[in-house]
Amino acid sequence: MPNYIEPIEKLIRQFTKLPGVGSKTAQRYALTVLSMTEEEARAFAQAVVEAKEKVTVCSICGNYTDADPCHVCSTRDNSTICVVQEAKDVLAVERLGEYHGVYHVLGGVLNPLKGIGREDIRLAELFQRLTGDVKEVILATDTSAEGEATATYIARFVKQYGIRVTRLAQGISIGSELQYADEVTLSRAFTNRKEL
Repeated sequence: MPNYIEPIEKLIRQFTKLPGVGSKTAQRYALTVLSMTEEEARAFAQAVVEAKEKVTVCSICGNYTDADPCHVCSTRDNSTICVVQEAKDVLAVERLGEYHGVYHVLGGVLNPLKGIGREDIRLAELFQRLTGDVKEVILATDTSAEGEATATYIARFVKQYGIRVTRLAQGISIGSELQYADEVTLSRAFTNRKEL
């Protein structure tokens, strides 16, 4: 990578902090920002600052929002809860336009090897939501070993309440992340989900 003056190097270093952005992509992003007009660059920077200032986490579901509770929790059918690992997974499901229930973002999965236990993800908050209104919990964690273990743990607990528990059906390949599934595959997985 060529040596740039410090302000450009600093910008490149900031872009490399983004997931999936290597040094060449960061360099391309930095040079793109430099080619913007001053007005465009200020608008770009302001959008980043505003997002950090205005976006929070919904106190009910854990998804990103600019109002608490979020729009989904305020307006959707609370009888079905779709449990996902991360907020980005909510976006993947919402792209389908087929799901009309609410969500619960765990903020990770159980992983004893990394020291992530029940109290490190939003399990207690999920279990508190299991009132008389909830008729189904859809487990939409990733198909990794940790995602499967977390889904099994949740299913065992939820079944004690007599609530239907389903898991997304085959169609999402083992080891893949929900956010990268194409819409056809994700739609098929939702349509063919199975009871646990």
